[in-house]
Amino acid sequence: MILAADIGNTNITIGVFKKGTLLFISRLNTVKQKTEDEYAINLKDILALNNVRGEFSGAIIASVVPELTNVFKNAVHKATGKLSLVIAPGLKTGLSINIDNPKELGADFVAGAVGAINKYPLPCLIIDLGTATKLSVISKSSEFLGCVIAPGIEISLDALSNRTSQLPSVSLEPPPRTTGTNTIDSIKSGTILGTAAMIDGLADLLENELGAAFNTIVATGGLSKVIIPECRKDIILNKTLVLEGLFEIYYKNIR
Repeated sequence: MILAADIGNTNITIGVFKKGTLLFISRLNTVKQKTEDEYAINLKDILALNNVRGEFSGAIIASVVPELTNVFKNAVHKATGKLSLVIAPGLKTGLSINIDNPKELGADFVAGAVGAINKYPLPCLIIDLGTATKLSVISKSSEFLGCVIAPGIEISLDALSNRTSQLPSVSLEPPPRTTGTNTIDSIKSGTILGTAAMIDGLADLLENELGAAFNTIVATGGLSKVIIPECRKDIILNKTLVLEGLFEIYYKNIR
């Protein structure tokens, strides 16, 4: 079995693969103050909760939270007995990164791109709706050409709530119509439908720059199930894309 973990700014997404099949997906809140022992206990509990028994042959981590990378790596070692591969320059990924400074590309971008390249027809647009809203362009020849990054939905809502004294907090669900007739529906329209419209518009702009239509548009991230149904584009939902990419990268480096 292989344990894969994607450490993001809001959540740590965890999955276990057995013979190429993802057995489960689980999430922990990202807490920088936690110790490796606390995370090891969390991992043990998650494995027990999902009835995972047997020995692990390895583990792999993608992290965009440097303060937690080694902490979580040590926690995985305590929970599974295995040292983790960590996505970083020098690890074999099979991804050609065609940006100004390839070393600055986040581990989550790399894993998501590898997951998409191994599963979908190219060229491909990857939409990651998490702490930030990110759109990544993968060329027909498996090159990472660049990306668009915008504030995430929850960040935008928090900023709106914190900077305005009379606006309430709202749940993340689509409004009944675009034109809001009350404050809550108006915020939902601007946030959810506005993000969907932004994704559709950016996809058009990115296709124009690429000079070709995307054969695949795939979305991942915790908020994708809320936003993607409101988009005009034909978009595939794949909540395990980054974990699938981590699994592929793991085997590229042990064969």
